[in-house]
Amino acid sequence: MISMASKRDYYEVLGVQNDASPEQIKKAYKKLAIANHPDRNPGDEAAVGRFKEAAEAFEVLSDPNKRSRYDRFGHAGVSGNGAGPQFRDVSDIFETFGDLFEGFGMFGDGARRGGRAHRGNHLRSSVTIDLLEAASGCTRTLEITRRETCKTCSGSGARPGTKPQTCDYCSGRGRVVHAQGFFRVQTTCPACQGTGQVVREKCADCGGSGTQMQSSKLEVKVPPGVDNGMQLCLRGEGEAGPMGGPGGDLYVDLQVKPHPFFERHEKNLSCRVPVAFSQAALGTEIEIPLLDGRRRLTIPPGTQPGEMLRLGGLGMPDPHGGRRGDLFVEVQVEVPKHPSTQQKRLLRDLAELENVEVTPHRKSFFDKLKDYFAPVEEADASNSSK
Repeated sequence: MISMASKRDYYEVLGVQNDASPEQIKKAYKKLAIANHPDRNPGDEAAVGRFKEAAEAFEVLSDPNKRSRYDRFGHAGVSGNGAGPQFRDVSDIFETFGDLFEGFGMFGDGARRGGRAHRGNHLRSSVTIDLLEAASGCTRTLEITRRETCKTCSGSGARPGTKPQTCDYCSGRGRVVHAQGFFRVQTTCPACQGTGQVVREKCADCGGSGTQMQSSKLEVKVPPGVDNGMQLCLRGEGEAGPMGGPGGDLYVDLQVKPHPFFERHEKNLSCRVPVAFSQAALGTEIEIPLLDGRRRLTIPPGTQPGEMLRLGGLGMPDPHGGRRGDLFVEVQVEVPKHPSTQQKRLLRDLAELENVEVTPHRKSFFDKLKDYFAPVEEADASNSSK
């Protein structure tokens, strides 16, 4: 028996301040109880000691009256006359605080006094859509085969006119306690698998499971802005739980097909548009497609090959409700592969104006080279004669 003088402060045990809120106290206790749970620390007596110590601290600090007495008088204020913790062993802690740990896969885990209903299996499927559907949202009909609640027995697993009976092995608790040395560990009842009930006379249609395989059609609403690889979760649309247990979830993987014109970069889109050299140099207006139609786009004079033009707010919507993305248009300047005679003449005139070399036409290569360097040579000659 630990004396009051050797007991640690309950706030110190849980690792919280003296003014901690009830929610902070509960969260701290859950963390400690999970870390020191006997199932996770088999044979570790120190962990069991910490487990009991945390339960004792939580039992006092979670009760407003006991906490008030403890704050005023310390351990002496909550000892004796039934004021303090009354845990005989680990199973008492499970019985008292099990409901706090629903979903953690240990004491609790959806357990109810009198047994627990097992959750049905989760299912997984997929839906393929195109980029326009991803941008605007759409609805898809999904056909799946899953276990559904048996209509004959309404999920009880018992023959119509009968009911499941209380499990004799665990007296309907769904849990049994095993002695392991100095302490006892609570585990799922092997006779009823934790439900607290057994079916003596099974339903002929479901064999006592309470579920049957059925094909079902579901309407899946795909929200705007989803991307390839995202996943939708349809709560409760998985398989029905045995013996009336809650249904599992259905996870739907989304696949977005590539678009022939647009490339996606999260919320932003990009596309490439071809323009002639003269259009890039002089400027023009061209028509480009959008997700929901088309638009005239101004190409400024002097636009360079590969230059990106940004159109704000014309990308993909944000599936989380944020700002819509942008559309980036990459200008690709096209060079004619087979220019006409007139185009060649005009381009050579331009080349002469720019004083650049092009493939020889009226003059030989060396004549062109001589003409190119002539201004430099004349300038050098003029300087040397001075």
